[in-house]
Amino acid sequence: MTIEVRAPSEQSEGTRSQVQRWLKAIGEPVTENEPLIEVETDKVTIEIPAPAGGVLQEILKHEQEEIEPGELLGTIQAVIAAAEPAAAGATPVSKQTVAASEIRTAALTAHADALAKQVSPAVRRLLTQHGLDASAIRGTGAGGRVTVDDVLSHVASRGSAQTHRETMPTEAEAAVAGRRVPHSTMRKRIAERMVESLLHTAPHVTTVFEADLSAVIAHRAAHKEDFQRQGVSLTFTAYFVAACVDAIREVPEANSRWTDEALIVPDTINIGVATALEGKGLVVPVVRNVQGLGLLEIARELGQIVERARDDKLTPSDVRDGTFTISNHGVSGSLVATPIIINQPQSAILGVGKLEKRAVVVTENGEDRIVIRPRCFITLTLDHRVMDGHRANRFLQVLVERLENWKD
Repeated sequence: MTIEVRAPSEQSEGTRSQVQRWLKAIGEPVTENEPLIEVETDKVTIEIPAPAGGVLQEILKHEQEEIEPGELLGTIQAVIAAAEPAAAGATPVSKQTVAASEIRTAALTAHADALAKQVSPAVRRLLTQHGLDASAIRGTGAGGRVTVDDVLSHVASRGSAQTHRETMPTEAEAAVAGRRVPHSTMRKRIAERMVESLLHTAPHVTTVFEADLSAVIAHRAAHKEDFQRQGVSLTFTAYFVAACVDAIREVPEANSRWTDEALIVPDTINIGVATALEGKGLVVPVVRNVQGLGLLEIARELGQIVERARDDKLTPSDVRDGTFTISNHGVSGSLVATPIIINQPQSAILGVGKLEKRAVVVTENGEDRIVIRPRCFITLTLDHRVMDGHRANRFLQVLVERLENWKD
């Protein structure tokens, strides 16, 4: 019996998926729910498990090929289950014996296919040159062996010009001394989305405020140990997530999305937090229904989802349905970043700069004096189609007031 292997039917809005790699070769045995394929999107990498046990029979979508939700990726030849003895007088055969026999048969089949896939040095050089796997090519030689013509035909079917561009440096690249680092799928997708958002979708405008975080720091110092006893790390980002709820309630269009017919304002506030992945790029896991959470719940949800992001364990649902985004770029030393690119189809993104002690002038009892305060710059980059500058300023006014007068 042939079992189909299909891509997940659900897909995050605005993303594209492609096969990153197959974890099994054609002819190899697989077990039910064993990881079979790695699929990469511009947001997460997920594993597709084998829907049944058996032998991998066919690969229809190869590495680096884009796929659609629900698309057929390959097939598995299922192992036929052990049958019960047909007659009472028949010699009984244990299920364990039959299962062991089936496993040996599958292993022998895999071994035979592996021998058939042995390639000559010339074929091996071609496979290396074009970044291909012999298991992805249907061999026409004796015993199913892959020949030089098979590889060349496969390359031609994928578009030899494109393959050449991907594997060979351009004239400009060749003129520069140094090493060539191919773009990852995530980096390509990030680049496409940034260009699309800034140049083709939304007119970006940024407004800048400054906030005194003395009250937040005092509150955090008083409650940090209590949060830790409950297994929760109280970060400054949690305060900004909570403060955004007040600001969005005052200026709900900051939590909206633009369409040609109307402005869509969701009933819920789902805040994405931009998270850098060392050497990979940026993902935006989402804390959902923030409007109904207290600071403890926000800090707990935030800690869990950021940890999953850094452990590369995010699922598509973890990055779906965000309505507003925060980018805490100050953690890496940045004072102001502008404009921060809006995460489409959202309408605004908050930027939080480096927290540092600054000399400021304050008026007390009618006298001006210079004091030292912990302060940071806060920016709101917005889709100017959605709101005007005075509404963006009102958003930041409410946000700053909440932070500077923090109370439970």
